[in-house]
Amino acid sequence: MIRLGYPTQNLTIPASTNRTLRLASLADVERVRELVRENVADLKIILRWNAEHGVGLFRMGQNLIPFASHPAFAYDWEAEHGEDLREAGELARNLGIRLSMHPGQYINPGSLKPEVVERSLTELRYVARVFDFLGSPDGVAVLHMGGAYEDKQASAARFVEVMRSEAGTLRYLALENDERVWTVAEVVRTAVALGIPAITDAFHHDLNPGSLTLNEALDLSLPTWGHRSVRPKLHLSSQDPAKQAGAHAYSVESRDWQALLGALGSREADVMVEAKGKEYALAPMGVEIG
Repeated sequence: MIRLGYPTQNLTIPASTNRTLRLASLADVERVRELVRENVADLKIILRWNAEHGVGLFRMGQNLIPFASHPAFAYDWEAEHGEDLREAGELARNLGIRLSMHPGQYINPGSLKPEVVERSLTELRYVARVFDFLGSPDGVAVLHMGGAYEDKQASAARFVEVMRSEAGTLRYLALENDERVWTVAEVVRTAVALGIPAITDAFHHDLNPGSLTLNEALDLSLPTWGHRSVRPKLHLSSQDPAKQAGAHAYSVESRDWQALLGALGSREADVMVEAKGKEYALAPMGVEIG
């Protein structure tokens, strides 16, 4: 069985878990409190909609708690919103919906710059705390490996060395291949070194395959999920023909969906559909939107 999901917001309702504000407005505690309340409230609304429409995955916005890892953020979100997050997590579990987050491209534990490493770790710890409050046994924080800095082997070694001691984060972390630098084979190698799973992004793999077919890439990445005893997770998207290579389209081309199905065969997986159309992109795959 394949379960489908989409990221951050629902365009039909509409509802969003990704509201944010300007950095200069962080001192406005009431504004921050209201934004977080709205994000978490909409998470619950989206979860109920997803359950009604047979959608088994949802990626929360990275701004669920806006600027939570920023040095200027003094708001105690855990005390203020911990109970709401627990309720949202309980709802997700009761409805059978898997939650994830995707820290941004600027998160790079393998960076050569100590300040970037520290910012990255602070952001990843924030994500782990969100999952702790949600109580998500199958929650996933998806991360790219960042730059190669002209030496992939050294960069991967730095990444592993930095992350090895981050047990609280590693419980949720999964590494994903990207469209330019890190292939599935390279990401799997690093993930195995850390004892965490790897995600094959089929679109990124098409742009940056290394020497592997999609079927071979799945043969490498899917078994890395075994130690967590949760379903493997994959990403699917299509190229926006009007934009540069790597830009996501509004929906997923049938050929891309069929290629993933063919490579998976009878294997089970959770597929996050990364498309500008959000839940509408799931309609051609059998999800009733109306």
